[in-house]
Amino acid sequence: MDPDVPGTVLKRERTRDAVLELIESRSPGDAIPSERALCALLGVSRPTVRAAVDELVAAGLLVREHGRGMFVAPAKITQELVAGDRALSVPQAAGAWSSRLLEFTTLQAGARVGRKLRMSPAAEIVYVARLRLVDGAPMAIEHLHIRAELVPGLSAQELESGDLYEHLRATHGVHVHEAVQAIEPTVVSRAEARLLDVPELSPALLFERLTSDTTGRPVEYVHSLYRGDRYRIVSRLALGPAAEVAPDREGHHPGIPPGDFAHGDAIASSTRGDIQAGG
Repeated sequence: MDPDVPGTVLKRERTRDAVLELIESRSPGDAIPSERALCALLGVSRPTVRAAVDELVAAGLLVREHGRGMFVAPAKITQELVAGDRALSVPQAAGAWSSRLLEFTTLQAGARVGRKLRMSPAAEIVYVARLRLVDGAPMAIEHLHIRAELVPGLSAQELESGDLYEHLRATHGVHVHEAVQAIEPTVVSRAEARLLDVPELSPALLFERLTSDTTGRPVEYVHSLYRGDRYRIVSRLALGPAAEVAPDREGHHPGIPPGDFAHGDAIASSTRGDIQAGG
C-alpha cells in the first residue's frame, strides 16, 4: 500500500479505528470477526484489513491463534506516574521540528473519536495526518482529530509550520489548558516504516493524547507513532518537599528563558522527549 496515494493514510486509519471499536466493545479472550468478515463489514480490501490487524497484534491488543481465529488480548497493566499535586510540564524537545502534511480533510467523527471528544459521531472533525521531522529527518507520524467548529478556515500552512497550539490560540481563539497522555511501546507497520525510513517492525513509542481547553471541553484527540531508535522520554518527578531556598530576585532558573513561567509557579516535574545523539 502506497502511503503517498491520496486517501491511503485515512483508509488505513479508519480501518484501524473500526477494529479498535470492536476490541473495546468486547472483553479479553472474546473472538472478533475473521479478516474475510472484516473486509465485508468495513468495505475495504484484504491488505488494508491485514495491515490494521497486524498493527493491533504487534501493539498487544489482539492475539492470533492458528486454526482458531483472532481474540481480544488480555488487559494491560497500567502504571500511573504522579508528580505530587502539580501537573507535568512539557518543554520543547531538542532539534528543529517541522511537518510534512500527508492528509488534511473534514469528515464525520465516527463512534470512537466522537466518544473521546464528547461529540456526536455525525459531528464534523478536521482529520490531519502529518509526518514530523527533526533537523530534516523523519521522527514521528501524527494523526490529529480536531473539533471542526473550533477551527473554521484552518489551513494546511498552519499545520506545516510553527506551533499548532499557538496557531489555535492566536488565529482561532482556542486556549488549550490540559492534556491527558498515555505512552506505550509498539512496532511500526510496513507503511509506517516507509514514512519513518526504518525497517518494518522496528520499535516505536505510541502516544495517545486528549487535549482540553480552559473550560474543560475536549479540543483534540491525537495518536502518534515515534521512532524508538531516536526518541526517548525523561521524567523528573517531585517525590517530596524541596529545601527552602531564598529566591533569586535578579535572575532566573538556569536553562529556562525569563518569562517562561510568568505566573511564578514552582516547577514540580517535567517530561521531555530527547533526541539521542547519533541516532
